[in-house]
Amino acid sequence: MRTVVLSDVHLEATEAGRAQQAQFAAFLRQFAGAGLERLIVLGDLFDFWFEYKHVVFSQYFDVLRALAELHDQGVELHLVCGNHDFWAGRFLEQHLGFVIHREPAIMDFDGRRVLLVHGDGLNPRDWGYRVYKRFARAAPVIRLFGLLHPDWAMGIARLVSRTSRRMTLADDPTTGAEANALRAFAHDALGRGEADVVMCGHAHAPAYEEIPTPAGTGLYINTGDWMRHRTYLEWDGCDFHRHGDWPTP
Repeated sequence: MRTVVLSDVHLEATEAGRAQQAQFAAFLRQFAGAGLERLIVLGDLFDFWFEYKHVVFSQYFDVLRALAELHDQGVELHLVCGNHDFWAGRFLEQHLGFVIHREPAIMDFDGRRVLLVHGDGLNPRDWGYRVYKRFARAAPVIRLFGLLHPDWAMGIARLVSRTSRRMTLADDPTTGAEANALRAFAHDALGRGEADVVMCGHAHAPAYEEIPTPAGTGLYINTGDWMRHRTYLEWDGCDFHRHGDWPTP
């Protein structure tokens, strides 16, 4: 089943983000009529996403249209929620056809069991974020946030996003705390036989590593980010192919 997997696009609903959105929409449209069967986003497609009953953020329109076009052509769309778009829901499901995975998911890749997870909250030392994650996903908090005017909500989200990004960029992404935590998670999951392949995002650190396991060899893949490295993964039914700025082995 021909599949493309990517993460951490961080689309911004700002004037400055227009060029990035146009580039990503063009990237999606290159797969139109090209035999793609499944698109999986491992979180943080948007820098901020919230679903109001009657409002959709207009700045995302072109990308949303490109995604809808793929769905209309029969492409399966999957979103594993990240820390910037964990409020994804009804609109993406009903109008774009996304399957929303709010928890880690195991998906079949032509006989290979692939564990898909964004990766936020796996760093045991980041207790502050773990508290925030539980708070922000609580139903009463979501209802209260929904009372805010969408323009105000977007403004608050931009402030939170800038703070989050400064924390992410404090270390070399490939050796930072988040990347190391995801690698340790993959080692544990593969060692327990939970999957044949573990795929993560979040750390903005592309990685493709074979890991010895009691049953043979497992594979840890971090899809990096489309935002800076333009990395993504393509499965052709037999093998994984890397595209973009992956580190040299």
